[in-house]
Amino acid sequence: MSDLKDPRVLFAAERTLLAWNRTSLSFIAFGFLIERAGLLLHALAPEAVGAINAVLAFWIGILFILLGAFAAVWSSRQFRALLRTLTPAEFPEGYGFRWGLVVNMIVAFLGTVLVAALFVGRV
Repeated sequence: MSDLKDPRVLFAAERTLLAWNRTSLSFIAFGFLIERAGLLLHALAPEAVGAINAVLAFWIGILFILLGAFAAVWSSRQFRALLRTLTPAEFPEGYGFRWGLVVNMIVAFLGTVLVAALFVGRV
């Protein structure tokens, strides 16, 4: 695809990957906040917050966390696909371009671990 012999293409793709990483982390944090806010509201005013609202907050939070994990995996997949289109001249000497992939996959893994922990904590 690319024949520019310019490492700026790689750097632009990496910036995009890291932007998706921040988005993934935001989804995961927002999901955790929603899930915990439902528990907090239920603990502070159980008569005002019905059981259905606590369950709804739990599931909405879980879905946001899973969305964050999915976004991390999908953006890593897209970045890997782009890396395959670049020529060796577009990779700077000694530059560790795969680190962003590793970080994204760790975020995805920890997001799924968080979902599992929330399910175990709920039982």
